[in-house]
Amino acid sequence: MSNRCGQPATASASVEVPPAQRLRGVSWVASDSTTEAEILELERCHVTWLTQTPFGWQADSASPAVTLVTGGRRRIFWGEADSGLVHTARLARRHGIRTMLKPHIWLRARGQWPGQIQMRTAADWQQWFASYTTFILHYARLAEQHHLEALCIGTELRHTSVGHEKQWRQLIRQIRRVYRGQLTYAANWHDEYEKIQFWDALDYIGVQAYFPLSKATRPDTATLRQGWQPYLREMARVQRKFKRPVLFTEAGYRAIPAAAAAPWEWPNGRQPAPIDTAAQAACYEALFRACWRQPWFAGVFIWKWYPGLRPDSPARRRADFTPQHQPAEQVLARWYGQ
Repeated sequence: MSNRCGQPATASASVEVPPAQRLRGVSWVASDSTTEAEILELERCHVTWLTQTPFGWQADSASPAVTLVTGGRRRIFWGEADSGLVHTARLARRHGIRTMLKPHIWLRARGQWPGQIQMRTAADWQQWFASYTTFILHYARLAEQHHLEALCIGTELRHTSVGHEKQWRQLIRQIRRVYRGQLTYAANWHDEYEKIQFWDALDYIGVQAYFPLSKATRPDTATLRQGWQPYLREMARVQRKFKRPVLFTEAGYRAIPAAAAAPWEWPNGRQPAPIDTAAQAACYEALFRACWRQPWFAGVFIWKWYPGLRPDSPARRRADFTPQHQPAEQVLARWYGQ
């Protein structure tokens, strides 16, 4: 297989990713436009990759149908439509920033998330995989046609990825036939990535790296680095087994005192948390100090980055995940600039 964006995955157990080849990424939030000034903000932080996230729509966790929406009459953000994805990728490429297309499933049922997707019958599983294949092959062809450098073939689909190795290997073969870029899958940090058996068919072991590091409020960097150690050992074990580098397909922390306790938790508008930008910055520093020099570490996509975000924006006021206009952004830029 030819490869647009670096060395192909090696067959050596001692995978080493040169620092210059690490993916310095952010997770781009779709909007109704993308401007050159917004891309330049990434360039100033030494960002070299971004993810773009279109959605497939599913009624609930037991529905076997995934609906593909690419624009047209159904209202979605322009940045999630095919035209917006392509425009943003082209604009980023002008500034040396590559794109990983990372489609997600959105469950319409309130309170459900993709990790709960699980069919009730074998027939439903067959229908779900057929529907999902149609969905993801659309984006594989789009990525190939417009030379997007990487594709994430799924995100946090635990009950589909664990126990359905045959179906995923078949899907990966179908994707490889139409797309020549690099492939990964974004597995949940807990009870998924370490159980997946098809990593050797992909270029990266993808981890949604929301590992809890400390229950304390405002823990220091040394405590946070210590919190990383058991996870690093487990990732190294999986890496040795499958001989693929590890890529953090997402990692991020809110600007709150307990940022390291449950990093996956979204802001709760009914229970606003006090803003603590120093705690967020400490989590960033610990992430890079613990992970960046691991020889098998391929890089990270920080969750998340709002194009054109102002210092007084609502995202700042509600202690969102973004590092923008906060000390965490300086940590990010320093490490990405090395």
